[in-house]
Amino acid sequence: MGSIHFARIGIRNPSEPQWIENRKARVEMLPPKRIVCPIDFSDYSQEAVIVATDLALLFHSTICLVHIVPVLPKLPASVSIFKEGEYEGQLHEDAKRRLEELVKGLSQKGVTAEVSLGTANDIAMEIVRVAEHDQADLIVITSHGTTGWNRFVFGSVAEKVVHVAHCPVLVLRATGETKSASEPSKVASSAA
Repeated sequence: MGSIHFARIGIRNPSEPQWIENRKARVEMLPPKRIVCPIDFSDYSQEAVIVATDLALLFHSTICLVHIVPVLPKLPASVSIFKEGEYEGQLHEDAKRRLEELVKGLSQKGVTAEVSLGTANDIAMEIVRVAEHDQADLIVITSHGTTGWNRFVFGSVAEKVVHVAHCPVLVLRATGETKSASEPSKVASSAA
């Protein structure tokens, strides 16, 4: 079996690069300047926004909020298949409005934020595409903790992002408890 090396990072000054050292490599950790934060407007993804906001304030970073509308959205029973286009348009308008509200709130906290609203069936790959296009230094994403058949059939968006992303990914285990960005967060995390 291989050995696992753990590193401890003490943040002394956010403007200075931090170093992680182990016996095999010396890796420079630069403060992230562009943070991509996927959001589906669930309480879980709101937790990721809180953590991304804290990081952006600490490192003077820009946050890119990403929301992906599925190409083939699950239609509610009240929507006819013949009105699918209208329904998809409503999803985009609603997402745009909600993202603008988030950007306004982040701006009031002193965080620069941008929005990326897309349409795709492979949510994870679209998140990675946006991160690459925006030259992100970090992706902050929440794992919804799906298990059993749902995970087997649909997979984990967070897991796929971790495996495919070109930049570091901070995966937060969702707790469902939303806090303000000024309060200490109780979100468990692991960096990939």
